[in-house]
Amino acid sequence: MDRSPNPTQPSPPSPVLHRDDADEEDETVKQLRECSSLYLSLQDCLVNSNRNWKSCQKEVQALKVCNERRKNA
Repeated sequence: MDRSPNPTQPSPPSPVLHRDDADEEDETVKQLRECSSLYLSLQDCLVNSNRNWKSCQKEVQALKVCNERRKNA
């Protein structure tokens, strides 16, 4: 019996960066619209700093400013 791979079967999709619970599939991120990249930057900072909020204040403040602008627009 021939067990060669089926040439018509598609290969699995390659992984996409930031594809996890806190990304494009997350309703919170979708609602942030133009602030979503700042939110993801904050998430990256928190991961890289072992959830140290003090070391991520630049990202926290940038997200806060963006959200205030959205509310006032």
